[in-house]
Amino acid sequence: MSHSPTWTPPPLLRFAQWLAEGVTRLLARLEVTGDLPAGLRGGPVILAANHLSPFDPIVAAAAFRRLGVHPRIMANAGLFRTPVIGRLMRRQGHIQVDRGEPTAGNAVTDSVTALAEGSLLMIYPEGRIGLDPAMWPERGRTGVGRLVLATGAPVVPIAIWGSHEILPYAAPTGMWPMIWQDLRRRPKVRVHVGEPVDLSGVDPGRPGAAQRIADRIIDAIDAELVPLRADEPDLPCFTDPTRPVETRRARVRSPR
Repeated sequence: MSHSPTWTPPPLLRFAQWLAEGVTRLLARLEVTGDLPAGLRGGPVILAANHLSPFDPIVAAAAFRRLGVHPRIMANAGLFRTPVIGRLMRRQGHIQVDRGEPTAGNAVTDSVTALAEGSLLMIYPEGRIGLDPAMWPERGRTGVGRLVLATGAPVVPIAIWGSHEILPYAAPTGMWPMIWQDLRRRPKVRVHVGEPVDLSGVDPGRPGAAQRIADRIIDAIDAELVPLRADEPDLPCFTDPTRPVETRRARVRSPR
């Protein structure tokens, strides 16, 4: 894959990041650590993050602005179907994911094209807001593994912690009372950019390669998340009553 970028982030994407940083600063205290190596800033790179909250894309956009990078995001089709937001998402170059639909494969095709253009591409490997009772990353879906196999793009793990305190899982239900609390509390939200994931030893020709890649990526995100929530290693201190709990896709975590 060529490393000469042919895609230029549109001004609207830069403006959206500026706006996201302002909103995040209003509601929370954002702490960004780590960085993207200079050799990867020109793309193509997959940025893989855990997914805690509907507020994650805003937190991520704010963090990316501080880091001086402008990734495109793979996002749920529901956002694109919203009349105004959907139009803005498309104009920023983000990629629609039709989960569970016959057109779901289009997201991988569009993402391969985006990476071939030298884009940085953010993806949530869990494929949804995680429902693990302790809020550790769930098992990754194979989509991110298939994307790596198709492109060979390096993967950088991004750990997010604290965004679940900004917006409720069921937003817009319960959103405004929680935002009012945020304005008074301004909880800390942490974002950490880790080192590229080591995918050596994964045989792309063996069955299950995509899942093994996804598992390694999730393990890397988990490892970066540990220090961010060192004071909450078991259950999170903050409880969102609108958040369901599910163990069907829970992982067996390695001791840290």
